[in-house]
Amino acid sequence: MPSLPVLVLNSGSSSIKFSLYEAGNGERTRLFEGAVDGIGTDLGKFWIKDANGKKLVDQTPAVPGRSVAFKLVADALHSCDFPAPAAIGHRTVCGGPTVRENQRITPALIDEIESYQDLAPLHTPIAVYIMREALRLFPSIPNFAILDTYFHRTLPEVATHLPIPSEYVAMGVRRYGYHGISYESIVYQLQPDVPGKLIVAHLGNGASISAIRNGLCIDTSMALTPTGGIISGSRTGDIDPGVLIFILKKLAETTPDAAEAAEKLETVVNKKSGLLGVSELSNDMRDLREAIAAGNAKARLAVDKFCWTIARWIGSYVAELNGLDMLVFTGGIGENDIASRAEICSGLGALGIVLDAKRNNVRGAAVISAENSPVTVRVIPPLEDLMIVDHVVRLLGE
Repeated sequence: MPSLPVLVLNSGSSSIKFSLYEAGNGERTRLFEGAVDGIGTDLGKFWIKDANGKKLVDQTPAVPGRSVAFKLVADALHSCDFPAPAAIGHRTVCGGPTVRENQRITPALIDEIESYQDLAPLHTPIAVYIMREALRLFPSIPNFAILDTYFHRTLPEVATHLPIPSEYVAMGVRRYGYHGISYESIVYQLQPDVPGKLIVAHLGNGASISAIRNGLCIDTSMALTPTGGIISGSRTGDIDPGVLIFILKKLAETTPDAAEAAEKLETVVNKKSGLLGVSELSNDMRDLREAIAAGNAKARLAVDKFCWTIARWIGSYVAELNGLDMLVFTGGIGENDIASRAEICSGLGALGIVLDAKRNNVRGAAVISAENSPVTVRVIPPLEDLMIVDHVVRLLGE
């Protein structure tokens, strides 16, 4: 196969990340990567690094919205001293019940994904915008939607079917699961010796955990939306539905319009809760660790809640897997927060999870379990962009 530059676009609620890989002749070489951060603020950051880490662009522009953010990316892609992309892969958080397979993007597909944007309200609107812009700006280049939900297509019905009336199930209300590209990349990196009983904890500003048997997902914490499961930076995670009904009734007292009240509730559960809501300080684990060191009790409670919740999920997945061979930490917190890993695992000795304090004193890839630990515990950074490139190459060949 000749040269095949593949562009990866990964959009979030306040950022656009991108990278270009050479994927021809079996290669997977990253040529450059970059990001626009701080969308919606006057304190944006726009940077591009080459394969050696050299900064090619380092700017601090105002980025009031997604149109300005993507124009920065598009202009740079058209002017960079790198090959023009031959294909583009878009990280797509959720396609709803009708878009379950990775596939080439068409205007009709974008409309279908947009119709289910309420399933991932922090991610899908900007992703849809970028898909449309990419088709407009690169009209002759094939674009592909690579789904976070794709890895979770192996979930059994007992996991996907929620305990609700069938009329809502028919509307597509089910467990979808998210962070799937990250989980897939961990399984990829463990090949050819993928453990039969594996738990992966993707811990970042958004956090989730999955149970994987023989390389296939059998359960995952996020459900209909990324709000469910583990407490995250600003999301509640799983919570008594009665709490949501109580809050909604209180909101309705001053917001009689039902749609407006629902939007306010969505803001509460997605943007004002989690680590931020409990600590009343920050959704960033680094800030919370500094506050804990200074004696902040609310920060301590927020982090304790985070670690306690994850330990409970690990215990339930050990039961579901009927044992455990390996536990993997990934994501920004999973890779870099030494204390969180130690606190999560501190009470799991009865499950065969024993950390080595010296081995755990590391950031990045490592085996951190003790020599005598029945369960191997590892830290493995995800390779999401590489997985997206692989899917794009496969789809181009179909």
